[in-house]
Amino acid sequence: MPEFKALGQQVREPGRNLETFAKPARVARVVMESDEFTSLCPVTGQPDWSTVIIEYAPRNRCIESKSLKLYLWSFREEGIFCEALADRIAADVFAACQPGWCRATVVQKPRGGIKITSVAEKNA
Repeated sequence: MPEFKALGQQVREPGRNLETFAKPARVARVVMESDEFTSLCPVTGQPDWSTVIIEYAPRNRCIESKSLKLYLWSFREEGIFCEALADRIAADVFAACQPGWCRATVVQKPRGGIKITSVAEKNA
């Protein structure tokens, strides 16, 4: 069993470290989704509420879910546009586990009557 820094530990603050574990033999695709994601509008500072969907085809490693929860929490006080969020999350997931491909979808809940969906993809 790998040693995790977050899993099994009492953690009281966000972090940007995505931890991984060995991919089980027959796992071809992983989908992780959170509808409790918040960030800030970089212009107004108002909160943006979003759903984040992360999909990837693991080659050797999978993302550990508690570290993902802490990673997503780290954006709570960050001013960032929806499109930049999708790009950043896809890049960070790809760097952490080196999948065959990954996709990050951020669906920002309507504010001012406008819902935004942004999708970023990265391939090996």
